[in-house]
Amino acid sequence: MSASGNDSGSPPPVNSLRVPTSPQARAKQRIATLMEEVELLKQDKATKQRKTTYYVSQGRAIRRLVALYTPIEDLISENDRRCEYEDTSGVFTVEQNRLQRSYVELVKALPWIHDKIASLDDEESEDMLRKLKRGADSARGDDTGTLKELVASWVNIEFRPTPLISTSDKHHRGFVNDVCGKLLCPAEWCWDDPVVKAGIRDRTTAYIVSENSWPLFMYQNCAADAGNLEYGLMKSKLLVMGLKALFTSPSSANEMDGEGQGTDIIENNRRARRQDQAKVKTFLQIRFALSSITSWRNVDGDFNYEIFWSNVVDFFKDAPGPAARARVNELLEWWTRKVFGKNHRQDLTSDVISRMSVRTLAAQRLAMEDAAFDSDS
Repeated sequence: MSASGNDSGSPPPVNSLRVPTSPQARAKQRIATLMEEVELLKQDKATKQRKTTYYVSQGRAIRRLVALYTPIEDLISENDRRCEYEDTSGVFTVEQNRLQRSYVELVKALPWIHDKIASLDDEESEDMLRKLKRGADSARGDDTGTLKELVASWVNIEFRPTPLISTSDKHHRGFVNDVCGKLLCPAEWCWDDPVVKAGIRDRTTAYIVSENSWPLFMYQNCAADAGNLEYGLMKSKLLVMGLKALFTSPSSANEMDGEGQGTDIIENNRRARRQDQAKVKTFLQIRFALSSITSWRNVDGDFNYEIFWSNVVDFFKDAPGPAARARVNELLEWWTRKVFGKNHRQDLTSDVISRMSVRTLAAQRLAMEDAAFDSDS
């Protein structure tokens, strides 16, 4: 055996080519690496937060302009179904047509959504839709809270009930309150009839208040013509005030004399001029504000809000013929004037502008300049 300490079974020494450095320098390097990793994590978090904020803010338009109840996934699925399985007969159910109409409105409100979904994987797409829904539900909650107080104030001013309706407590609204009861009363009945009033309050089978009736608060002067139930429908002061409060400003809702100011406050205002859904949603929010239920739900007694939503949308979208369609268009124009005022920018043609004072003054100054030049030469 060799006396050397290098056993035949031991591995030969390895040359690591290391350059000795101080422990302090190595520690500083590790700290710098960790700080760089932390900074990258912060940037990633900030990017995710910006995306969340963007999707949530964009989602706020959905409950106002697209659909109050229907999940976004159902709208997308209906459009995908029509694209993938072309039905040459063109025959669709009422519900399928409602979904497709809402999808069209979704694309108008969020024109980027189709391309964005196509670029994301399934998990990212689901995450985006969850954030859009969060924004949509948040907007509905904000609008519900806004109208809860404003509707009570308007009813107190317009009808002066005794006692006045509390702006913060809903327990004394609904049919237990004479004024709210009259506004919620179906158009086919007279609230001032003691039999009707008692039947509604006692919820008898002869006086069932459901989504199959138009409430009186939707009529001009809260009065319906039994022989022509379309007359005055959707023209109540309360509805105009509600839409102005949500789509211009709460203070503008008090300016009910004449028509709107004709100015666009935010992008949603321009959209609302084209969207029937915004009006429908406001009708439901006002109905909820007049009721005694304290939290938003689909059914209030025998009244189903979701079906009522469909009934109002169908009134605008499913006119039985050209005459009815013309009346609907007139009603929509009336709403636009009342809420946003008249805007005639599309009529400002080059010929019209050429006769206005700015263009006329420019021509006059040029003529005077030419005359001065001629006199000097």
